[in-house]
Amino acid sequence: MVRRYRRAKLLGLGLDNDDEQIRITRAKNFELYGGSRETHENMQDKCMRFDELLGAKGKQLGDLERGEFLDMAAECEMNVIERPREAE
Repeated sequence: MVRRYRRAKLLGLGLDNDDEQIRITRAKNFELYGGSRETHENMQDKCMRFDELLGAKGKQLGDLERGEFLDMAAECEMNVIERPREAE
């Protein structure tokens, strides 16, 4: 059986920046853009917690099933925006 590899990354967007600083953080499993210092640090903390959970499970982000991803995101107190699912 051939396993299908899915590439995946978390994307964080902070829209509350008013100090004209450009904040960008890139890592293996996530990319974060913008936000105030507080917002950007908050996004970093949540994504690092998510990475720790992934490591503890011995999985890659692309390996997660939808429900497992949502459970882990909730555990890290992430705000998740889901794209609409297609009718089956």
